[in-house]
Amino acid sequence: MAKCLKSICAVSHVHQGDFLRGIIAMPARRALEKEKINSLEKLSDYSEKEIMQMHGFGKTTMEKLKTYMKENNTFFKGN
Repeated sequence: MAKCLKSICAVSHVHQGDFLRGIIAMPARRALEKEKINSLEKLSDYSEKEIMQMHGFGKTTMEKLKTYMKENNTFFKGN
């Protein structure tokens, strides 16, 4: 039975992207992934207001994201 469970897990496992892993929570990361935003370069094409409208983004998440972007010399459009 262990072999069956192991093979089911291996088949159904979906690898999520690592972009911003450990920086912001999964709901916000999924929202970015849905919009095909998978790099800081692509993220910098958006304004802070546009990102705040996405699911999973609130004041705390945005502050974490802005801090990370600043550390990597990347900024939102219009900043």
